[in-house]
Amino acid sequence: MRTTLSHALKLTAAALAVSAAFAVGAQDAHADCGEVSITEMNWASASVVTNVAKFIMEQGYGCEVTAVPSDTVPAATSLAENGEPDIATEMWINSAPVYQKLEAEGKVKTVSNVLSDGGAEHWLIPKYLADKHPELKTIDGVLANPELVGGRFHNCPEGWGCRIVNDSLKQAFDLEGNGIEVFNHGSGDTLAGSIAAAYASEEPWFGYYWAPTALLGKYEMVPVDLGPYNDEIHQCNRNTECNKVGKSSYPSARVVTGVTTDFAEREPEVVEMLSKLSFTNQQMGDVLAWKEDKNASIEEATVYFLTTYKDVWADWLNDDAKAKLAGLLK
Repeated sequence: MRTTLSHALKLTAAALAVSAAFAVGAQDAHADCGEVSITEMNWASASVVTNVAKFIMEQGYGCEVTAVPSDTVPAATSLAENGEPDIATEMWINSAPVYQKLEAEGKVKTVSNVLSDGGAEHWLIPKYLADKHPELKTIDGVLANPELVGGRFHNCPEGWGCRIVNDSLKQAFDLEGNGIEVFNHGSGDTLAGSIAAAYASEEPWFGYYWAPTALLGKYEMVPVDLGPYNDEIHQCNRNTECNKVGKSSYPSARVVTGVTTDFAEREPEVVEMLSKLSFTNQQMGDVLAWKEDKNASIEEATVYFLTTYKDVWADWLNDDAKAKLAGLLK
């Protein structure tokens, strides 16, 4: 059950009190950790990851942590040119070829899949529809029963990368020839709103969305199986100049935490913790949905995660860190 915002504020105060109580002892016990820099990418899930990691490193491992505002490509470039920051988290490495080059050269080390499910893109139907009509969980079932999905596919807005892929797939699967109108949304807001509206009335819905997001944390959706992933076909489907479009599912995007090799050698205990620091898309979606529903800050969302998922993050810690954070683990 989600807490109220007022309760979240109390939790924030409690967490700060616990932090203050442990801060001196933690820094004395682990003074060798010293200064640590970590990326804070400019989207909500990455900010949650960073703030959770920062809290644990400071209060459990005695580090002095600086969060560096960044984005995927600038973070990878900074690692290449400056060997900083020490930690880059929520790196979508399919968008950062520089990072992959640094990893191959041994300058950075990938320590975890910070989103354990990977970044997910799917064609989806609501769970209530999948429960009632399980045949719709495959594209063949959808094409054979267009009326059960409302005879409509909800497509991405113009300019989004998924729009190019979906426009290729709609040809490959001949959606319109099978009685499914393709509705091109004008914005991400209307696309999201169509899911919310369908859920409010438990109406049919069929279309594209991605995870982890607040929306899919709030509304349970089921992927439609488009068949096996084929990299050659997918690369063609995302290229507007390729005329050999075909059938392929979306790939799962690998989303990782990476550290510099210098940091890995300097702070093995912290790196061991980071190797376990990972969120499922459902967990992250829940946190983001709570944040959106309560109009909460990232700090409050961080406290929500720490107090709601104690059994998850407790397993990330070594014994010393568990002892220092015992006040929050009760």
